[in-house]
Amino acid sequence: MANTSIESSPARIVALISGSGSNLQALIDAAEMGAINGEIVAVISNNPDVQGLERADKAGIPSLVVDHRKFDDRQAFEAELSKSINHYSPDLIVLAGFMRILNSEFVQPYEGKMLNIHPSLLPKYKGLHTHRRALENGDKEHGVSVHFVTAELDGGPVIAQRKVKVEDSDTEESLQSKVRQKEHQLYPEVVAWFCSKRLQYKNGKALFDGQTL
Repeated sequence: MANTSIESSPARIVALISGSGSNLQALIDAAEMGAINGEIVAVISNNPDVQGLERADKAGIPSLVVDHRKFDDRQAFEAELSKSINHYSPDLIVLAGFMRILNSEFVQPYEGKMLNIHPSLLPKYKGLHTHRRALENGDKEHGVSVHFVTAELDGGPVIAQRKVKVEDSDTEESLQSKVRQKEHQLYPEVVAWFCSKRLQYKNGKALFDGQTL
């Protein structure tokens, strides 16, 4: 019976978005189905005009905008963003298509409890235009990675990846579509691991059931 009380306390999750929020929707659906022992307590966007905010509202999740364009510099933006996150006392922060590069000073307090999903097989293709770069290089496989966020851009320890086959007929759009399907499966799975405490971050490494990934 002891485990029941632990599992009945869902992890508090804050999601950061910049766009349509398709990965956010996958997480919302998984939480509603009970696949994640966690609750998305807030959605924060740096862009006021995105579908992701509508998804949050439809699910009854508090949402707010911290518009980076309204601040004099990145430091001021990140200070307000951090204040907004901390207001919800999260156990986990998920970057779900959040398109702002974050300074090490911002990331450091959240190290070990901030996840990102990136559309490439890291360490390949950090940054933007990953599908285009995979096609230009003639890659036979491409995919998606979920990793802990550290000060290095797309450089934190990788937790899990899913691969897709690159066909000769693939375009940037078709490849993006295939990878996105994998994203929507993988991110809820990894978030569920974290919320059940099977996934941890220790000494700069990702651990699953106590074993280094």
